[in-house]
Amino acid sequence: MENTGDPAGPVAYLDAATASPLHPVAREALLAALADGWADPARLYSAGRRAQQLSDAARAAFAEVLGVRPDEVSFWPSGTAAAQAAVLGALAGRARQGDTLVHSAIEHSAVLHAAARGKAVEVGVDRLGRLDLDAWERAVSAPGVALAALISASHEVGTVQPVAAAAAYCDEAGVPLFVDAAQSVGRADVPPGWSLLSASAHKWGGPPGVGVLVVRKGVRWISPYPQDDLYRPGLPGSADLPAVVAAAAGLRAVRAEAATESVRLSALVGRIRARVPELVPDVEVVGDPDERLPHLVTFSCLYVDGEALLHALDRAGFAVSSGSSCTASTLRPSHVLEAMGVLSHGNVRVSLHRGTTEADVERFLAVLPGLVEGIRREAGM
Repeated sequence: MENTGDPAGPVAYLDAATASPLHPVAREALLAALADGWADPARLYSAGRRAQQLSDAARAAFAEVLGVRPDEVSFWPSGTAAAQAAVLGALAGRARQGDTLVHSAIEHSAVLHAAARGKAVEVGVDRLGRLDLDAWERAVSAPGVALAALISASHEVGTVQPVAAAAAYCDEAGVPLFVDAAQSVGRADVPPGWSLLSASAHKWGGPPGVGVLVVRKGVRWISPYPQDDLYRPGLPGSADLPAVVAAAAGLRAVRAEAATESVRLSALVGRIRARVPELVPDVEVVGDPDERLPHLVTFSCLYVDGEALLHALDRAGFAVSSGSSCTASTLRPSHVLEAMGVLSHGNVRVSLHRGTTEADVERFLAVLPGLVEGIRREAGM
């Protein structure tokens, strides 16, 4: 394939599903908190009290956005840590009720790794990536189920899951529901009915290193890690308070912009969904076309090596990701795409953010067909 050399324009970052650029409000809050929130909040002197005030305000901000009590919110080093703590802690807390975790086939790998620690029942999805609710009802109603886990919306294809309906079945069965809301928080409300929820600040434009875990009152949770207070979620030691403050400020800011940004980004994603199949032969756009996240679209190109396509797009000035791990080292497709039964070759995930412009999308659509054609030609296809 011909090497395009330097990008034809400024680099377009189109991988917000992995991490969004730091929101300006979060950046300002981070700098202010670094100057004013460095002390130990547990201390009684003035600098410690000020740090405690910042911590309380950040916790209250998260609680307001998520519609929960401040004392139900805890902070973790990452969204992965928060999600795994939710699963392991809830299973430990409900050991007398059962030892089985029910989860969808498209959960994030962080949840699947936690599930592998014990007994688990996997519930499938349809070709659009939407949960099989009939199978879910049967699974959560079975004896010995301690916890159910359902991602709010697929991090790979954007399909929004029927959380409310799944939660209703869990409620009937007396099983708490954990929702991994990493891709939804800051962009869309998560339907009620859940018992535990996790989120990740750098997905909405906060700093990295801040995971949020909510455990509702009445849900028995025992820390899977050594600590003094077994029944209060949270890792022992001090949280990164400046980062937590910035994450809270960023979340408030993106929520204020969410309605407008959702319309704008959804239209750009809709353009990609419609134009890519017109411009590129033998391509499949995957995920639900309607019940989807506003900022994310995934498509797969037949006869194309996914890793080669990502590198080619990078050279052309586009930072994108892939929902497929089908590379020379693994030769295995993404578990999400595999569960959906869709094409996984040459998979590209494009996810937009507040800085993405219409020009970025148009340039991507202009460059993509030639890159795919060049890779296919080199492969003799």
